[in-house]
Amino acid sequence: MPELPEVETVRRGLEPVMTNAVISRAQVNRPDLRWPFPARMAERLTGRRVAALRRRSKYLLADLDGGETLLIHLGMSGRMLVTKDESAVQIGTYVHGHAAPAKHDHVVLDFDNGMRVTFNDPRRFGAMDLFATEAGHPLLARIGPEPLGNGFSAAHLVQAFRGKASPVKTALLDQRIVAGLGNIYVCEALHRSGISPRRAAGRISAARLAVLHAAIRQVLEAAIAAGGSSLRDYRQASGDLGYFQHGFRVYDREGRPCPTDGCPGTVTRIVQSSRSTFLCPQCQR
Repeated sequence: MPELPEVETVRRGLEPVMTNAVISRAQVNRPDLRWPFPARMAERLTGRRVAALRRRSKYLLADLDGGETLLIHLGMSGRMLVTKDESAVQIGTYVHGHAAPAKHDHVVLDFDNGMRVTFNDPRRFGAMDLFATEAGHPLLARIGPEPLGNGFSAAHLVQAFRGKASPVKTALLDQRIVAGLGNIYVCEALHRSGISPRRAAGRISAARLAVLHAAIRQVLEAAIAAGGSSLRDYRQASGDLGYFQHGFRVYDREGRPCPTDGCPGTVTRIVQSSRSTFLCPQCQR
C-alpha cells in the first residue's frame, strides 16, 4: 500500500493539473470501491473548481469551491493517471494523450484545461468520499502530526512513547502518533537510527529518539525525491515508476550484508503483528 512518499509524489504530480481547474465532467463508473461512493458524486463534482490539493497522512484531499472536499485513498493498487486532449496546454512532461477507457477506470475527471485525471484501481481497495470541508472527515480526526511538518519533533516522540511497552515499530505505525508512516519507511528509519524494531518504545532514551526523528525525516525526504517506491502496483501520476526501492538499506533485503559501514551483520527478516520487518541484529539495538 502506498505510504506517505508515494502519496505526496502523486499529489505533486496532480497539483499543477488540478489546482484552480474546473471539473467540467465527472464520470463515476461503479457504485463503490472499498465503500460506496457518496450520493450524487458525479453531480456534486461537476462544475466545481479545485481550490487546493492537499495531503493528510496517506489521503489526498481536493478542496472544492463549493465548500466540499474530495477525499481519495489509493488503497493497494489505486493509480491517479493524467492525460490530455489534443487542444490542452501540456503541463510538465508527464502527461499522455487520452487512452481508450480501461476496465478498472472507476472515476474519470475531465477539467476545463483539457486535462483528465483517471482513478484506476484493479483491486478496488481504494476509496473516495465527499465531506464538508469545515466539518472534517472522521478518518482524519485522530491522525497525528505530519512527520515533515513543524508539529513533529523528537520531543513529540518522547511524549508519545512514554510508558509504552509495545515495540517501537508498532508505535511508529500507529497513525495517532505520527501520520503517514508505513512498513517500508519505518524499517528504513529504524535501521538508519540503529534502533531495533523490537525494542519497547517507552525504553528508548530521548537522545536516541532525536536520532530516530532525524532518520524518519531523512528517509521520507529521500523517498519523495526518488518518486516513492514501486514494488508492485504503485506508479506516479505520470505513469512512471518510483525509484527509492533501489536505495533500500534493509527492506526486502533479507540475507544481504548490512550496508552500515564496518558492520559485519546480515539483514534479517522477522514477523511483527503479521507483517514482515527487516533489520540488522548486529547494529540495531
